[in-house]
Amino acid sequence: MSTSSTTRLEHDCIGELEVPADVYWGIHTQRAIGNFTVSGVKDSSHPQLMQAYATVKRACAEANDELGLIDHGKARLIVAACREIEAGKLADQFPVDVLQGGAGTSTNMNMNEVIANRALELGGHDKGDYRYIHPNDDVNHSQSTNDTYPAACKLALIDAIGPLAEETKKLARTFHDLADRHINDVTIGRTQLQDAVPMTYGQEFHAFASFLKADTAALERVVPQLMSLNLGATAIGTGICADRRFRNTATEHLARITGLPITAASDPIAAMTDMSAYIAVSQTTKNLAIHLKKAADDLRLLNSGPHDGFNDLNVPARQAGSSIMPGKVNPVIPECVNQVCFRVFGMDTTVTWAASEGQLQLNAFDPVIIHELLRGIDLLTRAMVMFRERCVEGITINAAVGRRYAEYSPSIAAALNGSIGYEHAADIAEEASSTNRTVREVAGERTDLPADQLDELLDPITLSRRLGQTCREHHE
Repeated sequence: MSTSSTTRLEHDCIGELEVPADVYWGIHTQRAIGNFTVSGVKDSSHPQLMQAYATVKRACAEANDELGLIDHGKARLIVAACREIEAGKLADQFPVDVLQGGAGTSTNMNMNEVIANRALELGGHDKGDYRYIHPNDDVNHSQSTNDTYPAACKLALIDAIGPLAEETKKLARTFHDLADRHINDVTIGRTQLQDAVPMTYGQEFHAFASFLKADTAALERVVPQLMSLNLGATAIGTGICADRRFRNTATEHLARITGLPITAASDPIAAMTDMSAYIAVSQTTKNLAIHLKKAADDLRLLNSGPHDGFNDLNVPARQAGSSIMPGKVNPVIPECVNQVCFRVFGMDTTVTWAASEGQLQLNAFDPVIIHELLRGIDLLTRAMVMFRERCVEGITINAAVGRRYAEYSPSIAAALNGSIGYEHAADIAEEASSTNRTVREVAGERTDLPADQLDELLDPITLSRRLGQTCREHHE
């Protein structure tokens, strides 16, 4: 940011404006700073986006150079400036509010100006001396906001999805490991929050891992949808102001730089308003949040009590839970995870509305879409690290409590249906419930079935494995 009291005078189609002398941005950025004062969150808060945009600009400069559309010396200086931004330098030179009008034009011009002024500096010229390297004529040559901004957004999302998928894998493995430790510890399953039939703790934990395994695969499937870009389509997809060769050349350079199988969109006009990739990312992220919320919710319920709740298991105690009740400890980590999930649900709602506003030849709301997606993905990634390290890895079970729940559940009388019929089994279940005895005890009194047959029919572990689940899928 600027620390100088001196300024330089720049001009645009509106007029002239003083810009701090020491900054790398120019008049377009300066106007945007004054215009967009809503969120207080700057573009620089999304380093993936700024670095991705510099990568797009580098690919475009190399394509312009190869095709002889801009001077080779200028191109080399532009590329050098882009590389610096890609490496994380000049990060404080992107001060525009993330909630900006103009479909990202302010961010594009901010990037063009910073690249131009740094390139000028590298070439021995003063900032703002655009006679030598111009933000529009040189840095933005063959381009528009409408084709470069979405390209940068999609590359940034690919960068963000990588860590999210990796943390999803790690959390899945942690639940798998927890499941393996408890494959023979029986508890009670519950439907509609009422006692149902036996299952193992291993099966319960393994279900969470299976959700996350599916989410990892879904994240991996969505990435290819982000690799169809629209460089060279310029303003509305017709390619105005761009050499016809530029589209393929710029796409090839970007694919080489990133190492990704990037392709040019088959219909450049349709691609201008097609938000399908953003929607896919949002919905995939939301579904992961739904699964994460279920795990957090279930752990809170199973941890409830300990004296007057389920008390099936214990999540690690992290801090005192009350300012007035001594000894109370709350499941604060799952509660924090829940709140992140609520934010992600809001993200998806915002993205859905913004994506639906693509009137005529452009959707003007990419800025809020990319801001919400990057923020939501980052929150969810951090939440999973916290959940894994400060909760799931430290979970312990109350095996005796779980076994008692399983043995005393009247619902296991369902295992007798085939031998004595539903009506008789229902009578046994009712008596067991009203007398606070096990179904096995009552069935021993009210049926003629041999003891060993009853033991086999009503064994909680056997009942939990009618489909053979042993929770070891991650070893395959």
